[in-house]
Amino acid sequence: MANPMTNPKIEKVTVNIGVGEGGDRLRKAEKLLEQLTKQKPVRTISKGTNRDFGIRKGMPIACKVTLRKEKAINFLKEALWVRNHKLPAWSFDSQGNFSFGISDHTEFREMKYEPEVGIFGMDVCVTMGKAGYRVKKRRIKRNKIPDRHRVSKEEAIEFIKKEFNVEVVE
Repeated sequence: MANPMTNPKIEKVTVNIGVGEGGDRLRKAEKLLEQLTKQKPVRTISKGTNRDFGIRKGMPIACKVTLRKEKAINFLKEALWVRNHKLPAWSFDSQGNFSFGISDHTEFREMKYEPEVGIFGMDVCVTMGKAGYRVKKRRIKRNKIPDRHRVSKEEAIEFIKKEFNVEVVE
């Protein structure tokens, strides 16, 4: 029997819609994200000025939602269904985290196209971990996680294949 502390798990799923501007379009994206995840989104602020895109430092340009536990797993199942249960191998990083994009929100089962909202794409980022990862984040007695206890790319790919029936394409 393998040690249960070494089994990878999903720490969180972050869903991000980048609009590139504030105002009405950002409000529509927030409303859409709230419908999809049933959780209130947070605005993200630009870190620098980019004159080509008309973005000033401190301007709200996107919104995101962080999902944990059951909400994260349920949303990930739905998002992988939209992607036809296929992910490219290059979307996994060396720590086992992975990201993928969804180009059209209307591909979700419960979503319908509304002309006043338009079409939004989104990024889905999945953070993997193992039991005991809190050691590197806590305030008191913080410590490093040894290499043998970190999630590797291969472990994450095996976990996703087994738990979510996903085909990882090379």
